[in-house]
Order: sequence, then C-alpha cells, then structure tokens
Amino acid sequence: MKIGIDGSRAFIKRRTGIEEYSYQVIKNLRPWLNEDEVFLYVRHNQAVDFDLPENWKIKKLWFPRFWTQIRLSLEILLGSVDKLFVPAHTVPFVHPKKTVVVIHGLEYEFCPKAYSFLERIYMRFVIKNSCKWASKVVCVSENTKRDVMKLYGTEEDKIEVVYEGYSGKDGASESAGILGHASKEKCDIGAPYILFVGRIEERKNVKGIIEAFEIVKEKYGVEHKLVLAGKPGYGYGDIRKRIEISKFRNDVVEMGYVSDEEKWEILRCADVFVFPTFYEGFGLPILEAQNAFVPVVTSKVSSIPEVAGDAALYADPNDHHTIAENIYVLISNREAKEDMVRRGVENVKRFSWADCAKKLALMIKE
Repeated sequence: MKIGIDGSRAFIKRRTGIEEYSYQVIKNLRPWLNEDEVFLYVRHNQAVDFDLPENWKIKKLWFPRFWTQIRLSLEILLGSVDKLFVPAHTVPFVHPKKTVVVIHGLEYEFCPKAYSFLERIYMRFVIKNSCKWASKVVCVSENTKRDVMKLYGTEEDKIEVVYEGYSGKDGASESAGILGHASKEKCDIGAPYILFVGRIEERKNVKGIIEAFEIVKEKYGVEHKLVLAGKPGYGYGDIRKRIEISKFRNDVVEMGYVSDEEKWEILRCADVFVFPTFYEGFGLPILEAQNAFVPVVTSKVSSIPEVAGDAALYADPNDHHTIAENIYVLISNREAKEDMVRRGVENVKRFSWADCAKKLALMIKE
C-alpha cells in the first residue's frame, strides 16, 4: 500500500500551532507506518530534520503558488497513492478516495473580526470542502467536532476526535517547579511577571489581557510586569496603540517571536500564565505552561475546558475584572498557586504525541 503525507506545514523554520502539530505528528507516525510505502511531500526548499525509516521517501515539490491545490494534486494524480494523510486541514483537489484530514478549529467563523474578508472566504472554502472530500475527518477536540457538524453538516460517523499531544521539556523537579522558579534576571526581565505566549492578535484577546493587567496594577499595586511573547498577527496595530496609551506601558514587555528554548526559559520564570482567548481549536500553550509548573488563568470557551481540565482558573474573556482577580489570587495566595500547579502537572499527563500518532496511524491504515 502507498501512503502519501502532506508535510508542507511541518518543516517551516518558525513553527506555531498547526505547523508544530504537523511536525510532531509526522515525527511520531514513523514507528506506526513502518511497513507500507510512505511518501512525505514537502516544498522544494524545506528540509526534514529527523531520520526516516527505509520505507519512507521524501518528495520535494516545487511550485510558486497554490502548492497544495495544483502541485500536490498533480503529484497525487501521477503518483497514484492509495491513501493520503493531511495534518493541516487542506485537502488537495485531486486526492485518493481514502483521505484523512485533521481539522484544528473554525476560528474564522467565531471570531470573524480577527480575519480579513478574503481570509474568511478562503478558509471557509478550504475547510468546508476538506470535510466534504475526506473519507475521515479528525478533530482535535470535541468542541471542534461539534462546530464542524453544526456549521458544515459533516456526518458524525465520519468524524473522530483525537487530542493533540504534548512532549515538552521536563522541569528540574516537581518540588522546585511548585515552590520556586528560575531567577528573573536569567530571563532578562528584572522583575516578577505575568506571561502570555501566542500570536499577538485580536482573537487571543491581548487587549483584554492588557486591561486585566492594568486592573491588577491599579488595585493591588503589584510589582509585576506583563510579558507578551509571540509574533504579530491580525489587529496588532490596534494592540500596539493600546499598549502605548496604557498608564503602565513601561511595564509591558514585547518579546516578539521566541524559539522553543527561549519560550521554555520565560515560562519557567513566569508567576502566572494568562490565556483568555476568544476561541481555540485546542489550546496547546496551556499545556506548555502547566508542564513548566506555571499556574494558568484562561477562558471558559470553545475547547479550553477540555484541555485545561480542573487545572486552571477560568473567566469570561470579556470579563477583565474576573481575569484580573484570578491573576491576583495566583500571585498572592501561595496555597492556591501550589494547588493549581500540582493539578497542571497531572493534567499534562493526559496528552501524548505517541498516543495521538498511534490513533491517527490506525485510521490511515484502515
């Protein structure tokens, strides 16, 4: 049997969300797809940075634009694979009858103001048709499954839910993680801080984070800074203006995109991780924070409760005062903080890339 895998999103240099998912899934599929002939399709300028079994072959495909719909379609037409696995929601026009696609979320439907008109039209076309064309649709959360069924009419028996995995760094020790953090100086912040990691965009509610931070500073006089780590996204200009008019603008630190190593360091140093997003298909940053022994404040929307479990303090994303109060509880109440960190450490154990890949492999080989 010949199996094709779309690896075009997995091997970009600065991976975020879906790209990281694609990378980890493909990496962890290797031991489960070790008998069939596997073709890993990547762009001509991408490099696969891990070893592949002998039965796997890399196919570098060149095309300037519309790589998936034109170049990958052509390759499948000529190569005649029996099955295709698409980890990043875009099924090509030409595809085998047995195609498995992963749908990560319908953010553009629920947060339309965070996307341009053309982006919304394109995403709706791509994902709706992917759900229609695929023989099996994998959703990364029960919430995404419900959204796909409700908005696009995808049959329930066609959908499987497979949670994302997590395989981050281990902390120095659980006791060290709960009772203390790395020095603030090592993280180049110079003061205790509240942390957000993710794309700096409207959908992530970054302006709401700034509002909550101002409330904490104004009401309780804490010495903390707010650190925002991530590359700019849609609506960044308005977010930047909001920072500039803040009374506490000198306490807001923008780090831009951070590497995995840098992210691990700033997570370990943080006092609280704040993630009051408006919508997520999954919510991997929550697990990253919990794995680093950092208590989490997040929003009770979309897939977040599935991922964070009982190991976070929740708030309505529009309720900046409750977000602020939750932050202060974790800053000021050592017992509450330690309890939330312990819960987080246990919660992360529910998610494994190996388990995720095993379940996907079984579907691909069906």
